[in-house]
Amino acid sequence: MASELCKTISVARLEKHKNLFLNYRNLHHFPLELLKDEGLQYLERLYMKRNSLTTLPENLAQKLPNLVELYLHSNNIVVVPEAIGSLVKLQCLDLSDNALEIVCPEIGRLRALRHLRLANNQLQFLPPEVGDLKELQTLDISTNRLLTLPERLHLCLSLQYLTVDRNRLWYVPRHLCQLPSLNELSMAGNRLAFLPLDLGRSRELQYVYVDNNIHLKGLPSYLYNKVIGCSGCGAPIQVSEVKLLSFSSGQLTVFLPAEVKAIGTENDHVLPLQELAMRCLYHTYHSFLKGGQLLVLWLTAAPPSVCRLLTC
Repeated sequence: MASELCKTISVARLEKHKNLFLNYRNLHHFPLELLKDEGLQYLERLYMKRNSLTTLPENLAQKLPNLVELYLHSNNIVVVPEAIGSLVKLQCLDLSDNALEIVCPEIGRLRALRHLRLANNQLQFLPPEVGDLKELQTLDISTNRLLTLPERLHLCLSLQYLTVDRNRLWYVPRHLCQLPSLNELSMAGNRLAFLPLDLGRSRELQYVYVDNNIHLKGLPSYLYNKVIGCSGCGAPIQVSEVKLLSFSSGQLTVFLPAEVKAIGTENDHVLPLQELAMRCLYHTYHSFLKGGQLLVLWLTAAPPSVCRLLTC
């Protein structure tokens, strides 16, 4: 396997390849052949998905100076080294499905970066320097442990697609409303309790996903025609925890039955409105009827359907 790997890299160096595929090679260390002598000066795209890498070399930019796309999906990388900031031509960086705990501030030096994917890691925060990525169009930081987003994220003036699903976000910074190019925003599976009132005011923002935010009970008016999914939002109402609704007229107070609060899912048993109304009236007037004589008089004047209902 090692000899085959060396041969592949040697051919790429000799023939000045722009693309090099090293996926599924069971690599535990960055291949020394890639860093040998002058490295691969012509290489633009390096694919190293589905390996077991734990770190990146400090001289990566020196040996691969013209790298435009770097795919490191599904490895075991814990920390992105400071040297990553020297890949000045890098436009696409994929570090999804790793073990990342820290993203170094030097990532803000990747001024040509357009697509950054950090999904399925263990990040608790992003450095503010992410806001220096003026050309960034796609940012995927879903399935991490983020509690908040960097305030300077609104400086990413080219950002079009922002995915922060399945994190631990309690709120969205209001500055996020200022992103002029944002077209799609996905925040499903967080702990959001509210959203900024200005969110959605931009005409560019067309698609918003907020599914499974159980604490989220309302949406800003600007989002009413832009939210694609909001299932699983809002805490379910427990009948036992909510006082029954009622209406009053003078000294008479009529309580609505508990069934009114239980209606809301397809499995709920919904009583006919006429029956609910009759139950209310029956229980209300029952206390005013004495000895059953007035009840008989009232039932005599009532429609036959009402009599059947109240006498069961």
